Amino acid sequence: MPNMSLNKVPMPEQDPNVRNKNFKEVTLGYTEEMAIEEAKRCLSCKHKPCMQGCPVMVKIPEFIALVAEGKFKEAYEKIAETSSLPAICGRVCPQETQCEKYCVRGIKGEPVAIGRLERFVADWYMKNTEEKPEKPEGNGKKVAVVGAGPSGLTCAGDLAKMGYKVTVFEAFHTPGGVLVYGIPEFRLPKDIVAKEVDKLRDLGVEIMTDMVIGKVLSVDELLNEEGFDAVFIGTGAGLPSFMRIEGESLNGVYSANEFLTRINLMKAYKFPDYDTPVYVGKNVVVVGGGNVAMDAARSAKRMGAENVYIVYRRSEEEMPARAEEIHHAKQEDIEFKLLNNPVKINGDDEGWVKSVTCIKMELGEPDASGRRRPVPVEGSEFDIDADVVVIAIGQTPNPLIKNTTPDLETNSRGCIVAKESTGATSKKAVYAGGDVVTGAATVILAMGAGKTAAASIDEYLKNA
Repeated sequence: MPNMSLNKVPMPEQDPNVRNKNFKEVTLGYTEEMAIEEAKRCLSCKHKPCMQGCPVMVKIPEFIALVAEGKFKEAYEKIAETSSLPAICGRVCPQETQCEKYCVRGIKGEPVAIGRLERFVADWYMKNTEEKPEKPEGNGKKVAVVGAGPSGLTCAGDLAKMGYKVTVFEAFHTPGGVLVYGIPEFRLPKDIVAKEVDKLRDLGVEIMTDMVIGKVLSVDELLNEEGFDAVFIGTGAGLPSFMRIEGESLNGVYSANEFLTRINLMKAYKFPDYDTPVYVGKNVVVVGGGNVAMDAARSAKRMGAENVYIVYRRSEEEMPARAEEIHHAKQEDIEFKLLNNPVKINGDDEGWVKSVTCIKMELGEPDASGRRRPVPVEGSEFDIDADVVVIAIGQTPNPLIKNTTPDLETNSRGCIVAKESTGATSKKAVYAGGDVVTGAATVILAMGAGKTAAASIDEYLKNA
């Protein structure tokens, strides 16, 4: 019998007043019974509207039908036909604006919990099977992938399945990109990322860490001296943006990138077992309204800050963060200072942050983004006590590859110019995708770009 409930099966999660003091995963996942019950809400629409919202074209109704029958292994295999990282996508994809947005059940109730079901299937498979993928027969051609983030890992996995010898060059000491340095443990456990990476190694993908392309080797050297037939660049957008206001050079001011990297990848939350401390003090101000701001604020709370404020110049309606992340942040006692904008960071006599001066804002006419432009309210300045300020207002690509590859076209923001339909750049045999092309976006969009580029690289090398 189909489940005609208007509501999703609730996802168990830690109590907010417990989880805001630990880095364990917030949501606990479905049981087998919950997954089957939720899967039965799917109407198995013949025209599959949900798939149009999936950048990697997961066969959503088909895998959900298998879950409804209790065929979890088969459901995983169905997802894996098009997605290399299902355990990750099930946790961090913004399903509400993608696959679930188009679900017919969402017209008169909540859509089917596609993301929760994908996560359940991937977790079940990791726990209950030890099968390793079969290495495909090699085709004699080599591809270099620069960056072991979601776009690079996806591209590498797809190419390996096609028979290419793939080597991934990663600047950090751990593969995963934003999955390990940017997204906190309580949203995406690092052992999940490691297991997904291990599956790629099982396919024959070689991953070389501590390899900063542009310094150790250039793109030209990969092609001309190292013998690679093509290169995919998926280095993300890791260069932080700042507000350029007085006081940003004070002690206690972090970019969100540094703050989250120290906590997540360098395991500051396990100090002193890991020797990377992070100072948060009593009061933390996080500037920004996206998922990165939510991650920074929620991490600061867990690191021991008593008061954590999110300062955002627009209203909640304009916030780019996922609704789920905003909801969880509020539950965890993060205080939202909306329609406010920092204008100065104030320091003490020793050069440390002591407060942030903000000005109240009101919304005017829409700007180029379609959101109403925030306008300062004269004479409305006020101070917020702060020991630490985290700037989370966006990031752009590191210019290293651009500066060492003169014939690689980039735009005014420093992003590599690549064709959306293929990932091809201005340089022969070089492809790019993910945040290094689009600027900071979502994990699943980066994966989709990696998938597109892999297919294009295959087509190019077959005809080379």
